[in-house]
Amino acid sequence: MVRALIAAAAFIAALAGPALAQDVEKGAIVFKKCALCHNVGPSATNKVGPELNGLNGRRSGSVPDFNYSDANKKSDIVWNEETFKEYIEDPSAKIPGTKKIFAGIKSEQEITDLWVYLKRFDAAGNIKK
Repeated sequence: MVRALIAAAAFIAALAGPALAQDVEKGAIVFKKCALCHNVGPSATNKVGPELNGLNGRRSGSVPDFNYSDANKKSDIVWNEETFKEYIEDPSAKIPGTKKIFAGIKSEQEITDLWVYLKRFDAAGNIKK
């Protein structure tokens, strides 16, 4: 009986698929795709896009002194892992009318790594402990 339960649990785990490992260092590499338009860290400033410090839990369209599209300001999004992943895969699908011109990141692993990298930064750009 115990063997059957163990075998069933292993089978279910295999069907669920492997969880994506999160890799901060790989996320930093993926961020290079974003760095043309965005900054992160203690000296981050707005560029073509807003700085991304403190992204986790932040309202969309809320970085001071950044000129967001009306669509972005009115989107009522609070950034978290789920909303970020949906957005970064296809920004114009998540926020129709956004002025962001970016084809998106399609690799689920790259998106996961990027999120774990970005969520490390608090609102001042310091790495959370």
